[in-house]
Amino acid sequence: MTGERQILVETLTATDFAPFGQVIEKAGAHHYTINKGMTERYHDLATVELGGENPRPLISIFVGQPYRLPLTLTMMERHPLGSQAFCPLGPDPFLVIVAPDEGGEPGRPRAFLTSAGQGVNIGRNVWHGVLTPLDNAAEFLVVDRGGDGRNLEEHDFATPFEVVISP
Repeated sequence: MTGERQILVETLTATDFAPFGQVIEKAGAHHYTINKGMTERYHDLATVELGGENPRPLISIFVGQPYRLPLTLTMMERHPLGSQAFCPLGPDPFLVIVAPDEGGEPGRPRAFLTSAGQGVNIGRNVWHGVLTPLDNAAEFLVVDRGGDGRNLEEHDFATPFEVVISP
């Protein structure tokens, strides 16, 4: 597959990812010492968004099975009532696929590859792919929204995209 249905993987940066949420990382973050000098706190790294009826934050651990590239992207999802943060509990990179909204459906997707120590907070109502560790199974600390209301929309592409590493 080539051309308009092919998505090249980009390096994850805070600037490029800003339309979709925040990169969770220590680099450039406000930080200060706590616990009598024994701990450095990297503070307020993402905005947790909780909308709808009776919202509450959820903290979970997800265990994702590995994917291989090239990846056939057949669907995306979004959460209209809250953000969703993914923080890897190991050093392996993972793939983050996001897309702008175009009339209630995902527009052209973008794919980002994280570096060790990076997580992401995907903003409320932002189209994104499923959890996509590469090469090895991986565990993630996930912060998202619980509460009343339907907080999941899925979209299946009539024609899939192919996500590839640039040559």
